[in-house]
Amino acid sequence: MKRTDTDGLLPFLAVVEEGTFRAAARRLNVTPSAVSQSVKALEERLDVPLLTRSTRSVGMTQAGQVLAARCGPAMTEISDALDSVRDFGERPSGLLRINAPRLALPVIFERVLTPFHDAFPDVQVELFLDDGLADIVGDGFDAGIRLGQMVETDMVSTAITPSSRMAVVASPAYLEKHGTPETPDDLANHRCINFRRPTRKTLYHWRFVENGEDRHVPVRGDVIVNDPNAKLHAARSGLGLAYEIEPMVRADVEEGVLVHVLNDHLPKIPGFHVYFASRSQVMLKLRVFIDFTKAMLLSDSSEH
Repeated sequence: MKRTDTDGLLPFLAVVEEGTFRAAARRLNVTPSAVSQSVKALEERLDVPLLTRSTRSVGMTQAGQVLAARCGPAMTEISDALDSVRDFGERPSGLLRINAPRLALPVIFERVLTPFHDAFPDVQVELFLDDGLADIVGDGFDAGIRLGQMVETDMVSTAITPSSRMAVVASPAYLEKHGTPETPDDLANHRCINFRRPTRKTLYHWRFVENGEDRHVPVRGDVIVNDPNAKLHAARSGLGLAYEIEPMVRADVEEGVLVHVLNDHLPKIPGFHVYFASRSQVMLKLRVFIDFTKAMLLSDSSEH
């Protein structure tokens, strides 16, 4: 392909998108005559008319429709790629919109936001806490955060926390009063704090591993919540056993507020991942957030 093959494409697409030669000229910061001449030269090289012109409007021929449909997305991709490269020479700035589950607040953002803001004061972070599976593209988010197994396969994703395990915990007072379960079957004789799924509206069945195979156990109790913080609050208050990812309960266990049980039966799970729609559209503000968060949280994995 020679350079002259693409001459006139930008003016042609600008006319298609703006609707008139005059509006296209304003967008490209040239004269309407220059736009008209560029499009005419393109038509002559292709030996086919692309636009229909009248005193009141501009339309497309069938050939023009085919060219616009094929070249429009490609030119957008090229423009996005050039913008991404320009980002390397710029200071990270602007609004970074992230959709994340409530679990991510204590595990990620309570640890990262303050030092990230200190390092990149021109980046404003909007954190939307949502336990459902959001359409981050349709809802206008730059990225989403979810546990690894929950990321859609058509998204680009990268881990920002190490893998961990699930945990079953209870307060020392609860265990002293009701005893300590030794196997998942013992949970039938215990009070368990149930969690209602935000999307399916069903109660979450606790997952265990026995003899190398997954087992999902329905549990019973007097408390049902839809928030992980409420779940742990209930466990601290002695209302029953709670099932949660280990990083969420780590501080309480270290302080002796909660106690691990059933450790030999709990599965390992992937860490949190940042995900986004297209690698070519990753802006500098998101790129530095990902790199900064990985450096902080993944480096901690050797400590636990």
